[in-house]
Amino acid sequence: MSVDEICLTLPADDAFHSVAHLVLGGLAVRLDLTFEHLEDLELALDTLLERPSAGEEVTVRVAVANGELRTIVGPFTSLRAEYEQDGDSKDLNLHRILSTICDAVEIEDRDGGQWAQLTKRIDTAKEGVS
Repeated sequence: MSVDEICLTLPADDAFHSVAHLVLGGLAVRLDLTFEHLEDLELALDTLLERPSAGEEVTVRVAVANGELRTIVGPFTSLRAEYEQDGDSKDLNLHRILSTICDAVEIEDRDGGQWAQLTKRIDTAKEGVS
C-alpha cells in the first residue's frame, strides 16, 4: 500500500488560500481525482480556512490511501464549539457543510489548538493500475 501525502504550512492570511488551492489541484491531477472530489475538498478547506486560526500559520495535510482522502487542517481557536452548535435547519453552518461534503469529520485538541480531520471516500483511476 502506498500513501500519497502533502503537508503545506501557510501564513493564516486569506491571501495565501489560493496557494492551498493550487497544491490541491496538482494533487487531484496527479491522482486523477474527479472534478467533483476536487470541488468538495476545496469547499471543505475554504470553510475551515475562514475560521480564526490559533496561530500565525495554518497547516493543511492531505493523504490518500486505501480509497480515502484524509485532510487535516489546523490549528484553530474554537472550531469544536462552532462545529457542535445547532443552527437553524436553513443555516449553512460549519457542521452542515462539512458533514454534507465528508464521510467523517473529527475535531481534536493538540499542539495548542483544535484540528479538523476530514475523511472522504474516493475512487481514483490510479487505484486500478498495478
